[in-house]
Formats: sequence, structure tokens, C-alpha cells
Amino acid sequence: MTTVESLQFDLGTVEAATKKFSTDNMLGEGGFGQVFKGTLDNGLEIAVKRLSKSSGQGVREFKNEVLLVAKLQHRNLVKLLGFCLEGEETLLVYEYVPNKSLDYFLFEQLDWSRRCTIIGGIARGILYLHEDSRLRVIHRDLKASNILLDANMNPKISDFGMARMFGVDDQTQGNTRRIVGTYGYMAPEYAMEGLYSVKSDVFSFGILLLEILTGRKNILGFHPTNSAPTLLSFTWQLWNEGKVLELMDPMLKDSCNPNEFLRCIRIGLLCVQEDANNRPTMSSVVLMLKSESISLSKPERPAFFTGRSINDHCHTLGDLPSCSVNALTISDDIPR
Repeated sequence: MTTVESLQFDLGTVEAATKKFSTDNMLGEGGFGQVFKGTLDNGLEIAVKRLSKSSGQGVREFKNEVLLVAKLQHRNLVKLLGFCLEGEETLLVYEYVPNKSLDYFLFEQLDWSRRCTIIGGIARGILYLHEDSRLRVIHRDLKASNILLDANMNPKISDFGMARMFGVDDQTQGNTRRIVGTYGYMAPEYAMEGLYSVKSDVFSFGILLLEILTGRKNILGFHPTNSAPTLLSFTWQLWNEGKVLELMDPMLKDSCNPNEFLRCIRIGLLCVQEDANNRPTMSSVVLMLKSESISLSKPERPAFFTGRSINDHCHTLGDLPSCSVNALTISDDIPR
């Protein structure tokens, strides 16, 4: 049985593993703090998130959140091993995933088979969060940089700092005035109204799917004169013109069946439909990806953002700390 005590790491152990948080061991940093690679005495490699001191979360709430996340166990989720709360240090200890995040590989030599494996793994990980874990979890920040790849290039969903967890009842939605996440991946009802649900994650998955298929990022332009289309709007345009194959990453020409590509694009468009009620559940998405015998409905219009609408939204929600696009995240105060 997992208890808070069983998850607690001694600060000395973590310092020894990371060589006292040596800069040589630092893997990266962001608004949440820094991440260090470490090696325990038994040889186990770990990743340690050293949370910034600005977090306003209390000790009890922090421990409860850690306990919940530690109970999430799936091959496509990064496993939380424990935590450390000593002095001024707030640390989270995760399994170490050797390869970089998916965003580093979007423009690399990933063949069709590898991309399908990554897409399927992400879908199964989200399905576990939504339906198969002890809790119902809405991730709220699914994006390429939060998908880590292990030694065999299998995907693992990371960073649960913005997740919302519900009990085992049927509640799978909520709303908030504190919008967290990454524009470019956010569902419209969440970005504009603060409404989040499992269908918000489905939208984010749809964007991820389109990025993996095309090798392009869904960059958003904020400048009023920036008329460059987003990946989503460009995909919808080519879909209606019957030219979707023009989106295929040139690296896939020799390894990808055009019909399989078209089917996956269609699944992606179903996931990003403007009306959340029309989006499939992740269980349906997993089935659609697995079986070509399942017929697909016609996608309805997806949700489009403009720089103006996003900026207006940030203006009206006064408690937003900042607004950001694609690679930048609006942070919350939950351990990740």
C-alpha cells in the first residue's frame, strides 16, 4: 500500500544523487523550477524537479497531491517515485526518461510506424487518466514538450502540475477562473470560458496528432498583422479542398500509406471540433486508431483562435498571471 511516508525521500539522498543539484546534472528549467538528473546508490536513475519557492501550496495539500499522482501507474505515464520536503526545498522525484521530449523529434527522422506507436501510446495514456485509473484525471496541459520518450521511443505523459482529479464518481468536468495550460493546445471552451472536461484533453490530443502527422507545430500568431494560418486552420482548409495529402511530412513519403494518413488526419479533426459534445471520447479514439473497420463520421468545423480573441480574454480574466503560446505555459501551483 502506498503511503505518504513510503514516498518520502531524505534530502541528503537527493543531494547525493544530483551532486548537490550540480549545473552539470541540470536537464532543464521553467516557471515551475529546475529539473536535475540523479543516480541513487542502487544505480536507479531519477529526475528531480526542484520546485520554485514561489509555490503557495500548503504542506498537507502538497503531500495529498503527491499521494494521488503516485497512484497513477501506466506504461505511458511518467512514474512519480516520491518527494522531499525539508527546509526550504520542495522536490519531486520521478523515473528518469532517457530521450528528450516529443517536440525535439517533430522534425526528426521518425518513420510512419514510429509515429503510429507514439500516437497510440499517448492515446492509451490519456484513456487511462480519463477512464481506467482509480481517479478521473483531466491533464489540462497536453502538448509535445510534455510527452517524454523512453529508450525505445515509447511515449510517456509527464507534468501533472495542472491536472484536476475527481473521485470515482461520474464527475468529469469543472470550471475555473484561473486558466492554465498552453495556447495552441487549449480547447476553446477552456481558453475562453474556463470550462474544462475530458473533452478538453481530447482537443489537445487532436492538436498533438496533427503535429505528429505533419511534422509541423501549431504555432499561434499574436501580432494583429500576422496572417499566417495555424496548423489547425491550414489542415481544415486543405481538408475541404481535398488536398490533405499535401500536409504529409516529406519524410513519410516512402513509409506511409496515404489512406492511413488520411484516416489519422480525419481522427485529428474529429478531436478538435469546436463543439466539445461532438468530439469523441478517448476510448473511441483508441478504437478508431486501432481498427480501420470502424467508420468515421464527418468532422465539423474546428475551433480557431486569433491573436485578438486571446488577448481580449486575458484582459477580461484579471487573475491570469500571463498569456502564452505553444511552447510557453501558464503555470499553476500544483506539484508536477
